[in-house]
Amino acid sequence: MKNFKLLALPAFAAAGLLLAGEPAQAQDCTQKVGAVLPTSVDWGRPIAETAQFAVDIFNEAGGVKGCKVDMILRDTQVDPKVGVDAAKALVDLEKVPLLLGAVSSGVSMPILTSVTVPSNVMQMSCCSSSTAFTAVAEEGKTNGLWFRTFATTRNQAAVAAMLIRDKGYKSVAIFYKNDDWGQDIGKLVAADIEKLGVTVTANVAINDGQPSYRAEVTEALKSQPEALYVALYPTEGSAVLREWVSLGGTQKMVVANSLKSDEFRDAVGLQYLGEAVGHDSAPPRTDSAASFVDLYKAKFNAEPNGPGLPNVFDAVMISLLAMEAAPELTGDQIAAQVGKITDPSGMTFFPNADGLKAAKDALAEGKALSYTGATGAVKFDANGDVSAPAVAWTFTDAGTAESQYFTIEDVDGFIGSLGN
Repeated sequence: MKNFKLLALPAFAAAGLLLAGEPAQAQDCTQKVGAVLPTSVDWGRPIAETAQFAVDIFNEAGGVKGCKVDMILRDTQVDPKVGVDAAKALVDLEKVPLLLGAVSSGVSMPILTSVTVPSNVMQMSCCSSSTAFTAVAEEGKTNGLWFRTFATTRNQAAVAAMLIRDKGYKSVAIFYKNDDWGQDIGKLVAADIEKLGVTVTANVAINDGQPSYRAEVTEALKSQPEALYVALYPTEGSAVLREWVSLGGTQKMVVANSLKSDEFRDAVGLQYLGEAVGHDSAPPRTDSAASFVDLYKAKFNAEPNGPGLPNVFDAVMISLLAMEAAPELTGDQIAAQVGKITDPSGMTFFPNADGLKAAKDALAEGKALSYTGATGAVKFDANGDVSAPAVAWTFTDAGTAESQYFTIEDVDGFIGSLGN
């Protein structure tokens, strides 16, 4: 792959400004897009900020069809009803043809089925990973309007199983969030580790907002597992783990990317997480992924360590380029252009302001693009899914640190070895 060079990095820090020489009319009209993201939780705010950062860079390159992009953001609170209401407001009142989000599969699914598909709005998620979306797409119920830049729970569960295998754990209890995502990954992890000869001693659903999780924790403790697998969000996850630790449960844990959070680490206590290892999808080791890190650090003066940050960057960029290419700004017309933006035989570019301007010139000439961004060269399958490498990580005083990297071939090979 060619080396990508970042030009005029200071300009990226000046969010929303046009490059010198950009036509004034680029700011004289506005194109709305909607975003439904969990800004009321600590791990959701950086996702929303990164989405806006991508929009700002796109505006520096002239916007969509010469119009400034206005991303109207609504908080989902990681709640399906709140998310659906927010999505309906954006679609019905703001008339957006594109919706970015949501994060949780349990929020994205009802938005997809009750809002975006019925309203012919394209939906692009950075982070929803449930295999239920694949099934819905295979049944023809998404109308080609659904895409996601995050690998499915099939990939994530495989990495969790590899970590459990590599740790040598022989018995594991599972706590999973009682929603589409949690049920999916809890079931997949259990099936994978059982094929490896690991005993699943308990598989316990955790509901939101309970005053206590003592009963659920006690149930799992009775099974005397050697280790724990946890697929929860930080609020319930920290409540469950505090109960677990206080009752003498093992500190040997494998946790999902949803707990890659300072909020969770601080609520449980780093001293109790020393043996915990997490898993997450990861950018490939490419020049484009490194360029995104440089862009992010120049803007935020921090590493992009939170979940979903490179994924939301690419989700925004691909969506806006599809809008640029669409003959009409309707959901179906925008969605129909995604394949042209992510064509492996197309022009390769990195989505900084100069790269985007070159990409838009190529689109104007009728050429296809091979989008190569924060998560590498993105290619969607017929169901709007992508595959991805993965990492293992541990908690640190500063946040998290990567401990192992798995290539796509590692993950796919392991899944194949299980007969999946």
